[in-house]
Amino acid sequence: MQKNIAMVALLAVAGAAQAAENADLAAIRVQIDEMKKSYEQRIAALEQKLAQAESRGSSPSAPVVVEAIQPAAASASSFNPEVSLILQGQYKNMKDVAERGITGFYPAGGHDHGDGSIPGISKRGFSVDHTELVLAANVDPYWRGQAIVAMVDGSAEVEEAWFQSLGLGGGIGLKGGRFRSGIGYLNEQHPHMWDFADAPLMYRAMFGDEGSYVQDGVQFKWLAPTDTFIEFGAEAGRGAAFPGTDRNRNGSGAASAFAHVGGDVGMSNNWRAGVSYLKTKAKEREGHFDDIGGVEALGKFTGDSATWLADFVWKWAPNGNPQYRNFKFQAEYFNRREQGHLLCDDADASSPGACSGGVNSGYRTRQSGWYAQGVYQFIPNWRAGLRYEQLDSGQRDFGINAANLALADYRPKKASAMVDYSWSEFSRVRLQLAQDKSMLGITDNQLTLQYVMSLGAHGAHKF
Repeated sequence: MQKNIAMVALLAVAGAAQAAENADLAAIRVQIDEMKKSYEQRIAALEQKLAQAESRGSSPSAPVVVEAIQPAAASASSFNPEVSLILQGQYKNMKDVAERGITGFYPAGGHDHGDGSIPGISKRGFSVDHTELVLAANVDPYWRGQAIVAMVDGSAEVEEAWFQSLGLGGGIGLKGGRFRSGIGYLNEQHPHMWDFADAPLMYRAMFGDEGSYVQDGVQFKWLAPTDTFIEFGAEAGRGAAFPGTDRNRNGSGAASAFAHVGGDVGMSNNWRAGVSYLKTKAKEREGHFDDIGGVEALGKFTGDSATWLADFVWKWAPNGNPQYRNFKFQAEYFNRREQGHLLCDDADASSPGACSGGVNSGYRTRQSGWYAQGVYQFIPNWRAGLRYEQLDSGQRDFGINAANLALADYRPKKASAMVDYSWSEFSRVRLQLAQDKSMLGITDNQLTLQYVMSLGAHGAHKF
């Protein structure tokens, strides 16, 4: 009897040891995978140097004079870009609203791909969202390039096309071309990286229905040589995207600056906080309003727009290993001031209203908003999350146009809950329920079923 008990005890100890060993092996595999992703660019740069040396006839038996090797364009046969394709689609069940907007905020429009069709945020039933083709590669040991082409319903658009420095030294980074601005936290992330099926109301109010600010210009970053993560950045660009307009002028039409700081708290926690500022100008920026008689009016704003943002992110994973369980909390706040002139006229000359003949007056607003969300991976592959968001239409002075337009003070709000399942980091399906009160007098209960599939090379996501 005692021998049987001892045997059972030994088997239990062996099983526990095996389980612990398996857990350790899994953690090691995760760390190796993260190291591979981290050093991917460095390895590519070294391979490029080797290719250059080999193309010049170098061999292990013949010493290479380093000074004689100059940067040269890679041959066509060595061009091996990273290619990926992002597939997104969804099913939406929600109310049929003719022109979705956010009550109390200037209609932002956005760069909808399906010109003349139903805008993406208003599509009910089944639809294909952005299909993104991504091409990226190191140009040489000193520069890297990437282009993203978005395709929807027979049309295509260059969403990003930029080059980026690899080795300027001193923590300095330079990017040029078309890119997602570094302001805020969510702005740099592509939709397939979002934790929810849609952008927060805050980002739609700031930058339009696409929920991001894209800049044609240059970006400068500096990473401080400290144990604590400290980053500063500045951008100058065309400023054609909302809240600005394309003014076809020399020089810069928009400027931004941002600072981020972060670090680790023990083995299981890390965080990042930031503050950003965007200044741009608009010339005859169009937006549709309702006048006091219920007739659609066309507003054209000319003036300055200044936006402040603050962001905070906290991540938790047991012993720094997010494979089995992890939690992420993020929140952002914005405050925008605009000042200039608003021209109010009839949207349809055949239906004159209170703005008939065009009425120009002063325009001044101060508005704000925020969102907060938490996402918890409770077991491998499964996550659940909650998000709450609220805006404040704030102070709005439309001058004499206030007597012509039907303006309402309102605090748009929305609450969302989601659960998603990921077979791997390349495939995910998500169910999201939301109660949208962003439009005065309308409570829209929404259901969204979304899939996100990534094909090909897929680099590590940002923090």
